[in-house]
Amino acid sequence: MIAIYPGSFDPVTLGHLDIIERSVPLFERVIVAVLCNPHKNPLFTVEQRIEQISYCTKHLKNVEIDSFSGLTVEYARLKGAKVLLRGLRVLSDFEKELQMAHTNKTLWEGIETVFLATTKEYSFLSSSVVKEIAQFGGSVTHLVPENVSRDIYSYYS
Repeated sequence: MIAIYPGSFDPVTLGHLDIIERSVPLFERVIVAVLCNPHKNPLFTVEQRIEQISYCTKHLKNVEIDSFSGLTVEYARLKGAKVLLRGLRVLSDFEKELQMAHTNKTLWEGIETVFLATTKEYSFLSSSVVKEIAQFGGSVTHLVPENVSRDIYSYYS
């Protein structure tokens, strides 16, 4: 079975990678799908994010990195995926993600959403938190992979 793990991944964090690594044994193939959202002003280009994630997941044989725009369920249908993979950190994530799962189900009856709870050490972590810390000169080396922290510091220098 193919699973899609969609997100902006701007930047990819250790929490994202934890979800990816834990999903690998559960699915035949995991596609990490970087969303191209024209309404957001990302730190990194889609190409840079794909490169960052590819580098961090090169040891995982059944992980593919791609990008898409539009509806996630349409992308999943195009890729032959039946599962959307989502990470949950806190209760507010669950409310938002459950609403999205129900909405996606109305768009395509053939899609299921699988939630993975984050490891407790990453329960506070988000890309927004990483960017805010880095913007004000704080260390993010314990929150993102080394290659990503170099890119972040380069961006803000």
